[in-house]
Amino acid sequence: MMLPPPADQPDRPMASPFPPELHDVRHLWLKAGLLLLWALVSFGASYFARDLQTLVLGVWPLGYWIVAQGAVLVFIAIVVVYAWAMNRFERQDHQRQEHRRQTPEPAPGNADHPHGW
Repeated sequence: MMLPPPADQPDRPMASPFPPELHDVRHLWLKAGLLLLWALVSFGASYFARDLQTLVLGVWPLGYWIVAQGAVLVFIAIVVVYAWAMNRFERQDHQRQEHRRQTPEPAPGNADHPHGW
């Protein structure tokens, strides 16, 4: 048996587990790009590590440097870029919402098209 909602709260649809703004195209492209970078560093660098041994960075071969230090630094950079981009997206969304609140809505009759077309 379902109870009716309290009188002080209007009927609202059930909230989804993830807010719709998390599925914005900007967020999906960011996640896809960072996931691709992660896959390239994880699997690509490991696969080509033997070939990268011929290149020397400082006193260590590049393959050793990527496996020992570079991959970890790239993963940290991925987290930093994701956090920075998400903060930027949230600021942009907040600015848009503020702009919508401050901009008056146009009247139903459009002055440019008095006949409604």
